[in-house]
Amino acid sequence: MKTPDLRVRVAAAVAITCIAVVTALALTLYTASEDLEETLVEQIVGEEMAYLVKHHLDNPGIVVREPGPNLQYYVVRNTAELELVPQSLRALPTGRHEVGAGINEKHVAVHEVSGTRFIVAYDSGQHEVREQQFKHLLLFALATVTMVAAALGYWIAGLLTHQITELSARVSALDPGAPRALLAQEGQDAEVSALARAFDQYETRIRELLAREREFTGNASHELRTPLTAIRTSCELLETEPGLTDKARSRIAGIAAAADRMTGQIEMLLFIARSQASGTMETVAVAECVDNAVHPLLADIAAKRLAFENTVPVQATLTLNRQALDIVLTNLLRNAVMYTERGHIRVSLADGCLSVTDSGIGIPAAQLPHIFSRFHRGDARGEGFGIGLDIVKRICNQHGWRIEAESVPSQGTTFRLHLS
Repeated sequence: MKTPDLRVRVAAAVAITCIAVVTALALTLYTASEDLEETLVEQIVGEEMAYLVKHHLDNPGIVVREPGPNLQYYVVRNTAELELVPQSLRALPTGRHEVGAGINEKHVAVHEVSGTRFIVAYDSGQHEVREQQFKHLLLFALATVTMVAAALGYWIAGLLTHQITELSARVSALDPGAPRALLAQEGQDAEVSALARAFDQYETRIRELLAREREFTGNASHELRTPLTAIRTSCELLETEPGLTDKARSRIAGIAAAADRMTGQIEMLLFIARSQASGTMETVAVAECVDNAVHPLLADIAAKRLAFENTVPVQATLTLNRQALDIVLTNLLRNAVMYTERGHIRVSLADGCLSVTDSGIGIPAAQLPHIFSRFHRGDARGEGFGIGLDIVKRICNQHGWRIEAESVPSQGTTFRLHLS
């Protein structure tokens, strides 16, 4: 499960805090209003009962008038007067009582003096109605506060995380090859400024490391290529010597081919060390690239009597990094020739997908997920260090290409390179 980003978490914390405070306040107000209502009603009923008893004892012959629509007085001295009392109040013992519920709720006080029963009934239904209205008002206020707190929290979180988000975007756009631009700037919060300075220091170390790496790879490239060039030149000169036997010429050709393979392996090793694409984007004829990549392998193809087919249309062109495509095609074709003893090797292009198909030994299903791993070699007969397909995968990742393999053991393998 993906963790929410910092802004959402800060907004949620602010909203939850506001909601918790408002909820606690609403519950306190609601509870206090209930207690206040109960106390007020009890006080009214008590005062009215005291008035009724005192008035009757002082003037036993005068009937007390009904004080209002919410209050009822009952003085019971005989059976006839008891009949005037509502049925729900007749059997109540002395003391305080609550009769009914909701809008029909009544607070009743019963008192008895010298055989005379005094009953005061207070209709608290209107209080219950107002209490429900107050409850609904609190719920509406809570819902409103929830929405406002969420929006306000998100806005506040945006203010708090703006500098971090901006710093993150600038870090993502860093390019070690581009001119240096410091991340730490004036006006940043202390914490953000400290983080920016740490990134600046780290970028400095990265640039120094890259500078040393470029210097090393440049020197290594020069030192390794110079003797290989000398070997290839010597082989070319030796081939022009008259009187050489076929066996000697074959050995010279083998030395030249080994020097060419070593040159290709050096290019791949340098590519791994640099971990960056070389060359520029240009419009290339795909069929020509295939012919150039297969040219060094024609002798091996002829020796195995394989049928090579380049079915890519001559007019087919794509805009891409030609050097990267050359390295990919060279590795795929070299593997196809290496692991095919009879049959054919075919290169085709359809809808921006370049396919290299062979009729070789194939790849077991258990090895297919690992063929693009560094140093993986599917068969002992293979030459090299097992880095060819790793290089292919790296190049594809850097240029936005996609490569996939399909294979049937003993029937052949197809590599599909999606270039667009």
